[in-house]
Amino acid sequence: MHILVAYDVSTETAAGKKRLRKIAEACQDFGQRVQKSVFECAVNEMQHEELTSRLVEIMNEKEDSLRVYRLAQPKEQYMKVYGVDTSVDFEGPLVL
Repeated sequence: MHILVAYDVSTETAAGKKRLRKIAEACQDFGQRVQKSVFECAVNEMQHEELTSRLVEIMNEKEDSLRVYRLAQPKEQYMKVYGVDTSVDFEGPLVL
C-alpha cells in the first residue's frame, strides 16, 4: 500500500528540533520525502503499523500534529504533480 505522511512539529525548543529530526529519519526509513514535512511511503500492513507507532512515540501530542493517509491505487491515476517531480518508482529497478 502507498501512504502519505504529513507532520508539523513545534520547533520553538531544542527538544522540538530533535523531535522534528527523529520524525524525518523515521519516515526516511520507509519512504521518500516529497516536501519538507511530507513523505510518500510504500509499505505493507506490518510496516504501516511500525511506522505509525514510531512516529506517535516520537511526537508530542500536545504540541505536534501527524497525519497518515492511505493513497488510492493505482496512485498514478489519482495523483497530479506540478513543478519539480522527485518521486521514485518503488516497484521499478534500482539504478545506482
